[in-house]
Amino acid sequence: MKKAKLILDKDYVISDIDRRVYGSFVEHLGRCVYTGIYEPGHPVSDGQGFRGDVLDLVRKLDLSVIRYPGGNYVSGFNWEDSVGPKEDRPKRLDLAWKTTETNEVGLHEFADWAGKAGTDIMYTVNLGTRGPADAQHLVEYANHKGGSAWSDLRRKNGAEEPFDIKLWCLGNEMDGPWQMGQKTAYEYGRIANEASKMMKWTDGRIETVACGSSNFLMPTFGEWEYTVLNECYDNVDYISLHRYYGNTEGDTADFLASSMDLDEFIRTVASICDAVKGRKHSKKRVDLSLDEWNVWYHSNSQDQDLYERKPWGTALPLLEDVYNFEDALLVGLILITILKNADRVKIACMAQLVNVIAPIMTRPGGGAWAQTIYWPLMQASTFGRGKSLLPQISCEKSDTKNYSGVPMVDAAAVLREDGSLVVFAVNRDLKEAAELSLDLRSFGGFTKASHSVLHHYDVKAANTEAEPDNVVPKELPADPKAESVILPAASWNVLVFS
Repeated sequence: MKKAKLILDKDYVISDIDRRVYGSFVEHLGRCVYTGIYEPGHPVSDGQGFRGDVLDLVRKLDLSVIRYPGGNYVSGFNWEDSVGPKEDRPKRLDLAWKTTETNEVGLHEFADWAGKAGTDIMYTVNLGTRGPADAQHLVEYANHKGGSAWSDLRRKNGAEEPFDIKLWCLGNEMDGPWQMGQKTAYEYGRIANEASKMMKWTDGRIETVACGSSNFLMPTFGEWEYTVLNECYDNVDYISLHRYYGNTEGDTADFLASSMDLDEFIRTVASICDAVKGRKHSKKRVDLSLDEWNVWYHSNSQDQDLYERKPWGTALPLLEDVYNFEDALLVGLILITILKNADRVKIACMAQLVNVIAPIMTRPGGGAWAQTIYWPLMQASTFGRGKSLLPQISCEKSDTKNYSGVPMVDAAAVLREDGSLVVFAVNRDLKEAAELSLDLRSFGGFTKASHSVLHHYDVKAANTEAEPDNVVPKELPADPKAESVILPAASWNVLVFS
């Protein structure tokens, strides 16, 4: 059995963990909304058409924020189409995903759903085909008490009280050639600055997120962030990061090492933010919003076939990745990376929530179930609130195809408000268990209270409607006096000390 050691000190705090790092994303894409969160006539749907089984699974995730309504979709979206009587709302072609949007679910309906789910909204405005005035009108409609044209229209449409949306994204992936209204960094930086300024003049309590590069591999990465922030630094609060991973080559060891790429991405963008801060002699710090992250690669070929067979369809089964156990391990490693960068990552949204590259799947007219990736997110959200501690890990390291010095064990630690200590740990070794010794000398009389493990002998194992519990966490015996713990080969572990 291999050996590893983790040293923690309660005084070595990285940062308080922002509650919004446990977020998700609902886009009008595929079956995320229609037959996902919303399916009138389903046996367990409520009076508004929202599926109760989906809401039950969402509530267990205890999400703090959900990004809405896009995504690529938002860059051609007219928000006015989504309010008012449903029978008067227009059907629109969605150029982003080559489908037809009915606007049956809009701002009012989603705000009601978010209230039922117990989460806040992170609303994305269209800065692709529209501009600052449209964004300002939307903030006025959503957040102004009354006495103006847009706020009174909200009241006329049935919402007497404001939606009070505090967090706003200034467009989506505006550097991408796939984006409607793609812009240069300078063009986008200028429009983001003016939009954010006008939005905040309307409601001074809101925070805004500027678009960073669509991913780490964009040819303009780095230059984009610097130019954008140089234009809008004083009027925005965060800059976004988007990152997806896939095991297209079937190399599990290299796949599980890719969380190191995310760590580098985060640190690089943070350094660019600080470079602009220095250039401007500013006392303000811009932090990071990792508002799209996940594993995404399983569904690529089937999506292309659907576009060709059913152009302009509604609620097509797009981006429906069926996740396996190795995907759950990487999701756990990504969550560990987020916690270890809690000083800069203040918002994080797993993309997406239901059916579309999602932890929750549904069958129209049928059941809802949790995919493998659901469980690390649920456990991190449940146990990972408090202060992120600096982990010192000693363990064997190895090289993979694309990464050098990959640690066998990766871990994050959280000192919770109730005084308990939680360690999240992943053993990357696919064949051999690891004995992790724990040096908790600064914590006094802490003892191990529980040990939950997500493990399966087959890294390709998945959950289905027929077998929803194929890959689920299991409790292991917890010896309160033990100074070490066994991490099974290829496992996600949650250790609680009290």
